[in-house]
Amino acid sequence: MKEIELKLQGKLKRLTNKTFKFDQRVGEGWFSAVYFLKTRDIIKEYKPKTKVTMQFFQKEHAVLCGTDEIIAMLQTFAENPDELEVHSLKDGDKISPFETVLTIKGPYEYFGFLEGVIDGILGRRTSVATNVYNVMQAAKSSGIQKPVIFMGDRDDHYTQQAGDGYAAYMGGSTAQATHAMNEWWGKQGMGTMPHALIQMFNGDVVEAARAYHQKFPEDDLTVLIDYNNDVITDALRVAREFGSELKGVRVDTSRTMIDQYFIRNPQVLGTFDPRGVNPSLIFALRKALDEEGFHHVKIVVSGGFDEKRIREFELQRVPVDIYGVGSSLLKMHIGFTGDNVELNDEPQAKAGRKYRPNPRLERVELTKREG
Repeated sequence: MKEIELKLQGKLKRLTNKTFKFDQRVGEGWFSAVYFLKTRDIIKEYKPKTKVTMQFFQKEHAVLCGTDEIIAMLQTFAENPDELEVHSLKDGDKISPFETVLTIKGPYEYFGFLEGVIDGILGRRTSVATNVYNVMQAAKSSGIQKPVIFMGDRDDHYTQQAGDGYAAYMGGSTAQATHAMNEWWGKQGMGTMPHALIQMFNGDVVEAARAYHQKFPEDDLTVLIDYNNDVITDALRVAREFGSELKGVRVDTSRTMIDQYFIRNPQVLGTFDPRGVNPSLIFALRKALDEEGFHHVKIVVSGGFDEKRIREFELQRVPVDIYGVGSSLLKMHIGFTGDNVELNDEPQAKAGRKYRPNPRLERVELTKREG
């Protein structure tokens, strides 16, 4: 498919339909609610070329995402896209409750059947972008912005990875687990080792790390250290083995497990929940590494982290350098609404809705589609 240039007046070009690998059935209405398809057919026969203004909004303070995808979709599947008048905010814009983020004006039968699809794109992308933004804000509660790795590959259907990764990037994450997550914004996935690698070496963390380092010597060596549920012992083992070559250790202890450190030191128990990755364990790990001179080794934590938990860690000044976050970033909590608010340039909308102009909207020019 020929790439369509979508020119945003006075700004850089948006992503285009070359980026988004659309299912061609979108244009056939396969993903549209049937009542939109029936309405389109009725309007074609009884009210052809009736012009409407469709307006989109949501009800939260959020980080907008999905507008480029929608504009490319209109260019690809709307009838006579060059006859549509589109105004939009940009991906990454901070938005307020009830703020108009997108308007589309033109004959209803050209684009009306896409209303629900547009709502869905905006809702999902904006939810992920907002979740990531809030987590990034939590990760700088102590005054220093700490990196957050987007590790959502196992928490959703694989076909969503590219769009979710782009939304996460809009929210502020610049490190993501899969190549697909990075596809729309031009990077590659990153990561080190899973528990499976250590298993293959019979639970020997040092041997697994040695094999990894020999196979991928250009990578920063970050070793997963909770496989044996004894993170301080295994962290020191790999630190003594690799010295300055060891860049970091990752703790991913299950929330149902108590690390061997607490079994050996029961006197510290009684005032906190010792399960999983907890502040006391990370403080002890940092102290153990520093006492042997391994100040350079960074600590990465993962396993059930969300905005609230990260904020709690940061407020306690827990010595975490990088957070790995997955499922909490993919929770859908923002829903968009599309309303027809003008009919042939005159106010006409259901009770309680009206055209809400937004001076931040910018005109987007769609082009006449070839063929």
